Amino acid sequence: MSPLARPRRRKALGAALLAAVLLFALFTFTGLGQQALCLGGAALCDSRAITAPGAEGGPKKTDDGKPAAPKGCARPRDCGYPDETTTGPRIARLTPQNTGNAAIRTDGTVIRGWDITGSLDVYANDVTVIDSRITSTNWWGINLRPGFSGLKVLHTTITAVPGKGLNNGGSDYAVSNMSTSSIEIGHCDISVFGDALSMGQGDIHDNYVHDIVPFKNLDGEWQHTNAVISNGGGKGRLTIRHNTLLNPTPVEKGASAAVGLFADSAPVTNTVVHDNWLAGGAYTLYAGGKDSTGIEVTDNVFSPQYYPAGGKYGPVSYWNPTGKGNVWRGNRMADGTPVNPPPPN
Repeated sequence: MSPLARPRRRKALGAALLAAVLLFALFTFTGLGQQALCLGGAALCDSRAITAPGAEGGPKKTDDGKPAAPKGCARPRDCGYPDETTTGPRIARLTPQNTGNAAIRTDGTVIRGWDITGSLDVYANDVTVIDSRITSTNWWGINLRPGFSGLKVLHTTITAVPGKGLNNGGSDYAVSNMSTSSIEIGHCDISVFGDALSMGQGDIHDNYVHDIVPFKNLDGEWQHTNAVISNGGGKGRLTIRHNTLLNPTPVEKGASAAVGLFADSAPVTNTVVHDNWLAGGAYTLYAGGKDSTGIEVTDNVFSPQYYPAGGKYGPVSYWNPTGKGNVWRGNRMADGTPVNPPPPN
């Protein structure tokens, strides 16, 4: 080897060593807040392809561990929310039962696979209605009376005959909780009733509430309509999670909200509205008012299905940002635009 070749070889080895050090630095420090040197051309220099060490892959998740709804959904189903295909009875053939306005007085009663024409008035504990259908001509579909507990209504369709019931159907409920105990309403397909789910405490989850029908009372006045309504004063927690709640009623025919938290009887407290698809109403969400506390509104999608802003006048009203335990987080329009409540008056 010539004396001139050795310096050239040492320079080549030095250059290779320097390149190796630079490559090591690139893979070691990328994503740690350092400005990395990109040696691989434009295709490898896209920062979107780099995940910081320790960051988890996959879709973002909501507070309950479920994948967050994707942005830009046109329909509830596209975002994984309930509709007619995921709610109602799982039994193809139901047994007709013309019960009329029936009272249940035996604890532990289970109604399964019935196609009921009538309504159920529950004076008992631990009653379950599952995989059934109720078509009511009363002002309720199922009503839990004071002093009783443990009602569950699961995988059931509850609808009504418009205009029937007390006061010409003007005030009516698919499920009404008149007790101070929690009840569970899950995977149900609910329509027609003006205030479909009425309670101050309970677990309302995975339901599809739709096609609410406006009613005039016997005095000729339009009654207010809500997919879910609470009048305050609940003795336990009210949880409203992963439902599709639609109120298509025009404002001039009495629409209030998809979720109406109203302090009519007492302040609204201890209520969770999480991961729902919401549309319609004067405002889509009435959020409890000035004395509300413990209200958590998180990861909900407000749909422009009936109005561009979700409700006729906006997505939300009566939010109390200073109430103890009140949380507003992760709420958005269907296209991903964040939804924030207006400042209090």
